[in-house]
Amino acid sequence: MIHLYYGDGKGKTTAACGLAIRGAGSGMKVLFAQFFKSGNSSEIAVLSSVPSITVRYPELCYGRYKMMTGQQKADIEKCYSGFIKEVEASAQEYDMIVLDEAVSAYGYGLFAHADIIGFLKREGEKREIVLTGRDPAGELIEMADYATEMRKTKHPFDGGLIARKGIEY
Repeated sequence: MIHLYYGDGKGKTTAACGLAIRGAGSGMKVLFAQFFKSGNSSEIAVLSSVPSITVRYPELCYGRYKMMTGQQKADIEKCYSGFIKEVEASAQEYDMIVLDEAVSAYGYGLFAHADIIGFLKREGEKREIVLTGRDPAGELIEMADYATEMRKTKHPFDGGLIARKGIEY
């Protein structure tokens, strides 16, 4: 089935991590693939230590898409297009595939929409696929079997507090 955690609130990646741990605890083999992240978020240390969880992320990370230069955007599109194809090529090895921030990558057009839709149609019937990110396209919500919106009501960022290690990353 396809799981979708989306919205402007905190907790999308946290929920996906919890589901990955739960899946691994039940004997599932899990691929945790992150977009827009370089592998330095605190959850990676724990996820990587679980034998049945494989963590992967693209070789390029420039941070927030809106802050990238035109060349960086072109580079990241090429990188992410290749990365999603690598994930798809290894899908049969896993019971659960987490695509953290793939919703955002989809929204920015960083891989072919038809490729990811085809991937979800094929693999969503064979294994658990978990997507996270902001502003999902309607077709992603429609395809999801589980869709959970994380909506911010209040956050310390609003008062100027920066991201805290172990909490936001």
